[in-house]
Amino acid sequence: MPSNAYGLTASAEQAATSALIRNTYMLLSMTLLFSAAMAAVAMVMNVGSPGILVTLAGYFGLLFAVHKLRNSAWGILAVFGLTGFMGFTLGPIINAYLSAFSNGHQLVMTALGGSGAIFLGLSAYALTSRRDFSFMGGFLFAGVMVAFLAGLAAVFLQMPGLSLAVSAMFVLLMSAAILYQTSALVHGGETNYLLATVGLYVSLYNLFLSLLQLAGFFGGED
Repeated sequence: MPSNAYGLTASAEQAATSALIRNTYMLLSMTLLFSAAMAAVAMVMNVGSPGILVTLAGYFGLLFAVHKLRNSAWGILAVFGLTGFMGFTLGPIINAYLSAFSNGHQLVMTALGGSGAIFLGLSAYALTSRRDFSFMGGFLFAGVMVAFLAGLAAVFLQMPGLSLAVSAMFVLLMSAAILYQTSALVHGGETNYLLATVGLYVSLYNLFLSLLQLAGFFGGED
């Protein structure tokens, strides 16, 4: 194959990667705004917590829909359905912190700012360094499974200490997941911007919740 053909192929791949990254972050920005709006609606309506079982059922059901519809226009609606639902579940949690702590607003803003700083910093590093973090896939899968099961145990067995440890684990795991997912965009490990958006959104969602719980434990004022 002529050298110019290799150049054209490389150029086409680079253009496709750039478009994928651009579409992913554009959709992620819109879903974050929509999620925040749904959280605000839940807060104004003073909606009670749906509970862990309803939250998990809604999350996995909508996640299945996203995967099923990922190659169609309906997939975008599924993405907004998932992120809107998850945002709605944030409303009762944020209200609980605002009512439980006199500095609840500060705790929420600290967790929000920390999540944004971590996400932007790690994403920028993965995009600019172009390092391949695909080797972390197995570690992340195992780590998330362990943390998820430990989190369920903490909820059902009412173990605050374990819950705090799980939050710390999730901060580390979600930070690593952001590196892994962003690297996958750069190196072709993920080629569907709907799935990429959902992956990054879920990492941000869990990162925010974990930082909020840690902030409440260490910095909450009655």
